[in-house]
Amino acid sequence: MSTTPTPAAAPVAQHERIQTLDVLRGFALFGILTVNMFLFSHPFQAYLLPPGELPWYDQAAKLLILALGEGKFFTLFSLLFGLGFAIQLERAQARGGRFVPTYLRRLSVLLLFGLIHAFFIWIGDILTLYAILGMVLLLFTWVKNPRTLLIWAAIFWIFFQLSSFAFTGLVVWARDLPEVGVEIEAAFAEQMEVFRHEYERALVAYGSGTFGEVTAQRTRDVISMSSVGWLTMAPVVMTMFLIGAYIGRRGLLRDVAAHRKLFRRLMIGGFAIGLPANIIAALLIQQVGRADLSWNLALANLLLGLGGITQSIAYLSAIVLLCQSVPWSRWLAYLAPVGQMGLSNYLFQSIICTFIFYGYGLGLFNQVGMAAGLLLTIVIYAIQIPISHWWMARFRYGPAEWLWRSLTYMRPQPMRRNVNHGGALAPQ
Repeated sequence: MSTTPTPAAAPVAQHERIQTLDVLRGFALFGILTVNMFLFSHPFQAYLLPPGELPWYDQAAKLLILALGEGKFFTLFSLLFGLGFAIQLERAQARGGRFVPTYLRRLSVLLLFGLIHAFFIWIGDILTLYAILGMVLLLFTWVKNPRTLLIWAAIFWIFFQLSSFAFTGLVVWARDLPEVGVEIEAAFAEQMEVFRHEYERALVAYGSGTFGEVTAQRTRDVISMSSVGWLTMAPVVMTMFLIGAYIGRRGLLRDVAAHRKLFRRLMIGGFAIGLPANIIAALLIQQVGRADLSWNLALANLLLGLGGITQSIAYLSAIVLLCQSVPWSRWLAYLAPVGQMGLSNYLFQSIICTFIFYGYGLGLFNQVGMAAGLLLTIVIYAIQIPISHWWMARFRYGPAEWLWRSLTYMRPQPMRRNVNHGGALAPQ
């Protein structure tokens, strides 16, 4: 009795790539750098301390980033991660290959990248969280009905919002109790002093420290950030993973023309909800800060969470629709190589920015305001575009992507392109 061998797992071929996905990743990388620039150039404790006075141009840049950037691009990238998961699962099933073992190796390598990135390059790493939650996403491999993914996405998001409001309500209620309120105020005051002490410590370490001193401070900050940041980010990331997996399972990007009305509704509805929610949230955060639990802060976080999801979906829908029209499709195609080597460009952003700001580089830490940081973001991203085009015209993968795939499939992947077959800009 003969048996058909199971096809060996292998990276996706170039002709199987969906160029719109690469454009979306390229666009998301610009937004991520825009939001991350402040955390590259300032102690993360500055997010939590009461907001200080800023020049009008820095204030305008801060509001612009809050309203249009913060909470919209890590959510968009999370959605694309979930969408990629669904596409890889579908292709593995079509080949008759085993998906879970290969995907677990893929996540394990991503986890390794994330840990190295967090502890030796920059504290704001998202790869580690993606790798861990990607293992949770594997539990949804056997979901038959794509709508079930949306139900679970809603459960994750609503549970997080209700928990946040319940915790805030408990604190506000306890503050009104005579003895308990005094203790709570004292605890908050003590915590603010810790933030201020760590803020001053970070200024010295990042601004003028050696690589070893910076690494020691970075380790303290990673542990401090992950203990709270992951609790707030994980439900949102999981929500977007599942929304992305739903889009992938429905095959919405395989035939955009057939779903044009849906994407148009998502774009209009996403902006109609997202823009007002984000603008109000940005104004509230400017007034109340982020560390003092209050109903105003809870409302700001709710609006930022709602606006982040809806506006990121609106961004995705707008890019998808623009990619179907001329001349927008030609202009947006310039972003495809940036997204195709998205992991490499993400790590490159961290390396170049930490060199600019940290003491073992140019030492400009805490010396660049929001407006100047926005201009620097544009300059760095503008440099990444031609570099990505040059690289992808000669190689199949970005350097980090090549290492990721080689370790995942446990064999070196072919790196150089055959230039006789169209190079990086051949139809995908």
